[in-house]
Amino acid sequence: MGKRHATGKKSPSSGTYWVWGRHAVAAALENPERRVKRLVASRQMAEGLAAGADRPRAEILDPRAIEGLVGAEAVHQGIAVEVFPLEPLDLEDIVPAPQAEQKKPLIVLDQVTDPHNVGAILRSAAAFDAAAVIMPRDHGAPQSGVMARAAAGALDLVPLVYVTNLARALLEIKEAGYWVVGLDGSARVTMAEAKLNAGTALVLGAEGKGMRRLTMESCDVLVKLPINERMESLNVSNAAAIALYELSRHGG
Repeated sequence: MGKRHATGKKSPSSGTYWVWGRHAVAAALENPERRVKRLVASRQMAEGLAAGADRPRAEILDPRAIEGLVGAEAVHQGIAVEVFPLEPLDLEDIVPAPQAEQKKPLIVLDQVTDPHNVGAILRSAAAFDAAAVIMPRDHGAPQSGVMARAAAGALDLVPLVYVTNLARALLEIKEAGYWVVGLDGSARVTMAEAKLNAGTALVLGAEGKGMRRLTMESCDVLVKLPINERMESLNVSNAAAIALYELSRHGG
């Protein structure tokens, strides 16, 4: 599959956006599917850039000038790149055929709109070799520099798939042979007790809101993480990281 990034039939992002920080910029520049419009760097950072025929020449800017492009709150580390959204892929390009023997976990997000959380989830997905992160187009976070920074390069490594109808997408995922598992604090069984395998699509909802009713009803089973009863829930990105770790330990 390579370094592709899937956004369904149409990307929710329009125009270009800035990606900043060494890891995020390096991943964007190394991704052959990523179109780069402009590359800016401090003189010190520019000296360490390897030559590349497919990228624009780095413009040498003062760090304060880079800050003016990416925002005062952005920790740019002296380098930033203006990029176009990655070309869209369909869900069928990500989900393997039902007869495929080797499946990688999928992460499905419902109503998770914070780009920091989505970026962190992408980072965990890359760390634990998930196949993709999937979310609804109307209830998800679009590609952005904030997401890319939180993902620390994973935005260009893990496909992020936007779908029009999440319930229909879950049905397609089931038809491909995946077991659709919703993470919910009120579930009766833990992940370990459910004895899941790598062919699992983990569904997570936003803090507070949780999964929508139709999304929850589309799951094959609901499971929970065994956290202390004094805490009602975890941040969704933390929950995703722990769930992926558990799946890597027990899922085979």
